[in-house]
Amino acid sequence: MDPSAWRLQSFQVARQKSIPGDSWTTLTREKWLLPLFQELGYGRLTTARAIEIDGRTYPVSHAWQQTPIHLVSARIKLDERVPGATGASRVSPHGLVQELLNRSERHLWGIVTNGLQLRLLRDNVSLTRQTFLEFDLEAIFDGESFSDFTLLWLLCHQSRVELRDDGQTAPDPASCWLETWSRDAHEQGTRALDQLRNGVQRAIEALGRGFLAHPRNQHLVRRLREGDLDRQDYYRQLLRLVYRLLYLFVAEDRDLFILPESDVTARERYARFYSVSRLRRLAERRTGTRHHDLFHALRIVMRALGDQGAPALGLPALGGFLFSPAAIESIGDCEIANQELLEAIRALAFINDGQLRRTVDYRNLRSEELGSVYEALL
Repeated sequence: MDPSAWRLQSFQVARQKSIPGDSWTTLTREKWLLPLFQELGYGRLTTARAIEIDGRTYPVSHAWQQTPIHLVSARIKLDERVPGATGASRVSPHGLVQELLNRSERHLWGIVTNGLQLRLLRDNVSLTRQTFLEFDLEAIFDGESFSDFTLLWLLCHQSRVELRDDGQTAPDPASCWLETWSRDAHEQGTRALDQLRNGVQRAIEALGRGFLAHPRNQHLVRRLREGDLDRQDYYRQLLRLVYRLLYLFVAEDRDLFILPESDVTARERYARFYSVSRLRRLAERRTGTRHHDLFHALRIVMRALGDQGAPALGLPALGGFLFSPAAIESIGDCEIANQELLEAIRALAFINDGQLRRTVDYRNLRSEELGSVYEALL
């Protein structure tokens, strides 16, 4: 048995045998967390003196170099304040560490854990939303999840927060590997977001050209020429169609889309013939033809989402304006060739990283990032 898993098991047994009313603070630290941090390369963590900033005291339990490591009882939830409890009396354990990081110039990264969950935190000037990486320690060790343990080891090992000393100046809190990786990831993410904005614009252009070029859409061309359809309104409808696609990308990649009660046949039917994942695979391999069957299948999905759903495909009825007929009323019944549709899908599904083409990670794309794309294009 892995030593860490054995220690967790020993800790769990000790909790069951503990005296009623025991706070579990010493138990949690001595039986489980201090040995765990030894395994992560920190040695025997030492108790930290309370840190004072502008007259306010932050009683973080332990520290390693410039990294506060707050260890609290397994009885205490990380987001709850518990009056009188060690490490959580004034604010929650998470709030204590986050406030310290935000107000201190000497501390950039921190760890807080109650032995059941462990969170890696960074200085975050925005207090309107928590930002952290959480590990479920019980699930990792009880379930023997090697991949999650590997991630815990790679991100929380002592070497990741160790300050690198160039021998000339005082070590900078930003010199640790975690901050280096975070900075690189932010720069790459910014470039990827910029490319996604460009991809959305290219998709709008491809769809706009495609609808106007199709011989069955003469009524659309005539309405634009005669002024019955405002050009800006046409653009907005194309943008909404693109955002329908982005919504489908995210929903499918997060597996939040198909009705839970749908049977295997409905799921397979959707995946094989109607999913946007299928369109992305086609866009990666083919340029497309002048046929227009792909948009027919996509239209069935969009109408089902905006209306009564489609149990045969496992699709729910979402309602709302985005999937309503009014959102794309001028182009909803139009035709578009597979070539232009796949060009639009390709622009949304992939970004160029140097000489390589990478798939956009819609599974982890945040709502505010999608919102920034939308605002920029408006």
